[in-house]
Amino acid sequence: MKQFSYSLSRPHQFLALGYGLGLAPKAPGTVGTLGALPFIFLTTSWPILAQVIVAVLFSVVGIWACGKTAKDLGVHDHPAIVWDEVAGFFITMMFVPLSWQTLLTGFLLFRFFDIVKPGPIKILDKRLKGGWGIMADDILAGIFSLICLHALIKTGYL
Repeated sequence: MKQFSYSLSRPHQFLALGYGLGLAPKAPGTVGTLGALPFIFLTTSWPILAQVIVAVLFSVVGIWACGKTAKDLGVHDHPAIVWDEVAGFFITMMFVPLSWQTLLTGFLLFRFFDIVKPGPIKILDKRLKGGWGIMADDILAGIFSLICLHALIKTGYL
C-alpha cells in the first residue's frame, strides 16, 4: 500500500484533513464529520445570513484546500480528506435548534446521504473532479439532510 506524506503544518492540508481527524485509522469520514461540531455550537445563535456566509466560506475554502491536498497526495478523494464532511454537516445543522436529538438525527441523515449518495449526489460525485468534485457531493448531501431535518422538526417528529 502506498504511503502518503501529510503535513498538518501546511494550512491547506490542516483544513482538508479536518485538523487531523481524517487521519483516524477507521471511518475517517465519520470521525471527520465531528469536526463541524465546534462551528455548529459557535454559530447556532447567529442570524441565518451569517450561517449561510460561513457555509459558503467553508465550501469555497474547502474547494481550494481539498483540491490542493488531493493534488499533493496524487489521489482524487483520499479518505483522509474530510473537510467536505465538516462543511456538509455544518450545512445540515444550519438554522436548527440544537439538542442531542437534532444533532444525532442530523449526523445520521448526513452520513446516510454522504455514504449512499442517492440520485444527483452520485452524479456530482462521478462527474466533477478536483476540489469541486470532492466538495460538491457533500454540500448537496448537507442540503438534502438539512431539508429532511427541518421537515422532521416542522412535522413534530423532533
